[in-house]
Amino acid sequence: MTKKIAIAGDRFMLPQVFQEKLVEACGDGHDIRLLELPWPDVPMEHGYEVAGMDGLKEYLGSADEIVDFIGDAEIFITQLAPLSRAMFERMPGLKFVAVSRGGPVNIDMKAARAAGVTVVNTPGRNSSAVAEFTIGAILAETRLIRSGHESLRKGEWRGELYRADVTGRELSEMTVGVVGYGNIGTKVVRLLRAFGTKVLVCDPYVQLSADDRNAGVEHVSLDTLLSRSDVVTLHPRVSEETRNMMNADAFAKMKPGALFVNTARGPLCDYDALYDALTSGHLGSAMLETFAVEPVPADWPLLQLPNVTLTPHIAGASVRTVTYAAEMAADEVRRYIAGQPPVNPC
Repeated sequence: MTKKIAIAGDRFMLPQVFQEKLVEACGDGHDIRLLELPWPDVPMEHGYEVAGMDGLKEYLGSADEIVDFIGDAEIFITQLAPLSRAMFERMPGLKFVAVSRGGPVNIDMKAARAAGVTVVNTPGRNSSAVAEFTIGAILAETRLIRSGHESLRKGEWRGELYRADVTGRELSEMTVGVVGYGNIGTKVVRLLRAFGTKVLVCDPYVQLSADDRNAGVEHVSLDTLLSRSDVVTLHPRVSEETRNMMNADAFAKMKPGALFVNTARGPLCDYDALYDALTSGHLGSAMLETFAVEPVPADWPLLQLPNVTLTPHIAGASVRTVTYAAEMAADEVRRYIAGQPPVNPC
């Protein structure tokens, strides 16, 4: 039976890739329409800034634009398009939505349930990309890659970086604390083990795998992890429990000279407290990939510090993230058409 399927991709999650994976999974006998949203060349929006979009975050596209595009489609695939309560009311034929991200923050889930619309997501789509990026971030700081690069850019040959009291340390001689043991955290642990790193994990809601336990990974409290780790890297979800978990008290518990890495989410960290810990000399350096406000203000104090590396929320950006997320979404659509339950219902 032919289904009407609307795909709203963007310039990362390309609509053509969604279509390709959908045809591979479901055949080419369906009525498919495509829309390309201009992210990341234009910034995402947040519902508190737009009337009628309350509660929606990190989306792109106006309500009228998306409703007109979806039209009478039964199935909708997207990464960033918003779906508010008022929008669901205007699309009674919509029954299934696949969102290619870890959390459907661009969708009013209560409204979706009230409208009888099934929503699925793609958890772990970028976990390998973020895990690899995290290792690169740690190495950039611990092996002075960023410091050496910046000095050469300025025409300075910093031979003193070879001094024993200045030079970097190898992962094989350090202890790294991994906060959060989900899709990303488990992969970070696996990569760190390959370097011979001593790994500590803090996550009160999971148990370590037998493989990690047998390899010497320790499951510890947050205080123990902070006090023993040369590097602390964050990988939990944002919740009321984890919001600002890295605050002044937490930074004070870290080892003097330690490295702090955040490739997870900005709200996990109190960045004013981090600034104080870095400028006081208590922490050695930080690598920051996500922020509470994005883009960060041009006059943001952390941008000016010499012991901080920053990147513009790109850890999850890889070609494989695109194809893997599209494959997951396409398989969910296949299951819906076949009358099978979803793998990742929201």
